[in-house]
Amino acid sequence: MDSKTKRELQIFATQIRIGIIQSTYSAKAGHPGGSLSSADVFAYLYGKEMKYNPAEPKWDERDRFVLSKGHCAPGLYSALAYKGFFPVEDLKTLRHIGSYLQGHPNMNTVPGVDMSTGSLGQGVSVAAGMAKAAKFMGKDINVYTLLGDGEIEEGQVWEAMMFAAQYKLDNLCVIIDSNGLQIDGSCEEVMSAEPIDEKLKAFGLEVVVVNGNDFDELEKAFDAFHATSGKPFAIVMKTIKGLGVSYMENEVGWHGKAPNDEEYEIAMAELNAKMQELEA
Repeated sequence: MDSKTKRELQIFATQIRIGIIQSTYSAKAGHPGGSLSSADVFAYLYGKEMKYNPAEPKWDERDRFVLSKGHCAPGLYSALAYKGFFPVEDLKTLRHIGSYLQGHPNMNTVPGVDMSTGSLGQGVSVAAGMAKAAKFMGKDINVYTLLGDGEIEEGQVWEAMMFAAQYKLDNLCVIIDSNGLQIDGSCEEVMSAEPIDEKLKAFGLEVVVVNGNDFDELEKAFDAFHATSGKPFAIVMKTIKGLGVSYMENEVGWHGKAPNDEEYEIAMAELNAKMQELEA
């Protein structure tokens, strides 16, 4: 990846992280940890990978994105806002009564959201259905879905994998944010799904394992997706939960907790410093 593109993506990812902190702080609730670990893939998807039009959110020919781990809505909302789907200032209304930005994505109220999600395991099934529909209609549409490594403990996830492989949905890209932590503790202790890559292969998917917080590795993964035919594709991203905010990194307690006033100031200082560094 050329340095200009990487710098633009790094700036976008930092903007997304700032939006995550601002929105969860304003809400006094939400899920910053998994949103922060996914910020880089949100930046890559909306900064380089997908075709879409913020001025026409329901454009028929757009690629689709389904946030299967719907509790990480702060990350998706932030990406959409910074790409012009709705005002960035509205991020501060997250989870407020009367706000269209609720704790989980709502396709009926949020421009750019392709599927209402939140019940873990269901988003990937919808994404597989979207990919099958695009194939049926002969549309050049790719469908991307993001899951958590805790989420894949749900059996419905694996039914969706079987479906995708059965119908050779090579327009489906399944992305798993493998940060190793879920709400109750480490995935290893709660319910290990390892080896995730081998399970996915056994279910008929083409699989790569990458550092999901590295744009060069993400680029190689998505290039491999485009080069694959006849099989659905999976990217297992090894990430750091809470990445970008020092005290949140790899701390399970930040799965679903908002920063207080002091923590907010520390987080914003770190992220603003990162932004200044990138823009220098």
